Amino acid sequence: MLTLCGFSASNYYNKVKLALLEKDLPFQEELVWIGQCDRAATPLGKVPYLRTPHGSLCESQVILDYIEARHPQPPLLPADPFAAAKVREIITFLELHLELVARNLYAEAFFGGKVSDNTKEKTGQQLEKHIAAFARLARFSPHIAGEHFSMADCAAIVHLPLVSSATRLIYGRDFLADLPVRDYLQRMAQRPHVLKVNADRKASTELMLTRAKA
Repeated sequence: MLTLCGFSASNYYNKVKLALLEKDLPFQEELVWIGQCDRAATPLGKVPYLRTPHGSLCESQVILDYIEARHPQPPLLPADPFAAAKVREIITFLELHLELVARNLYAEAFFGGKVSDNTKEKTGQQLEKHIAAFARLARFSPHIAGEHFSMADCAAIVHLPLVSSATRLIYGRDFLADLPVRDYLQRMAQRPHVLKVNADRKASTELMLTRAKA
């Protein structure tokens, strides 16, 4: 049995959770907040991590690659090596060049903190440059990497809303507004597993905020 450890307010947790659901794999969820992690399983204390019959794995993309290798059907990667690499390319752009950069804004955008004007200016410049580059890769036809649902969609569905919300809250405009992101997310939200992930995320976020106030 697979056990996914973490909490459903985490976009990276939900990336893995969505992949497991789309593959119809049996798994358990173990609620683990930051600070409660098993450091033998996740040395940096990050979520998610996955307990498997072979041992534990951390880092969401490593987990997805493991799941795909162990359970190739239904596929979340194309069989063609180049097409598979293009899926991974989009994931890398989403996470390294969009979400990780936008994360500099989250303290103020979502958690009542404060981000310096210098950080806002630098982050805004980076995001505009990186989103323009991302636009050359993303397909939205109808999925993020083309015709078929893939692990790139598992990433895009959980990361793109955060980038949109953070930029709108900090800069007064959605930096992704010129891309068909809204229509894409509305299409994806019709998938039963996405509906479940989004509902669980909302409940977990409310619990996380309650814990923070306490």
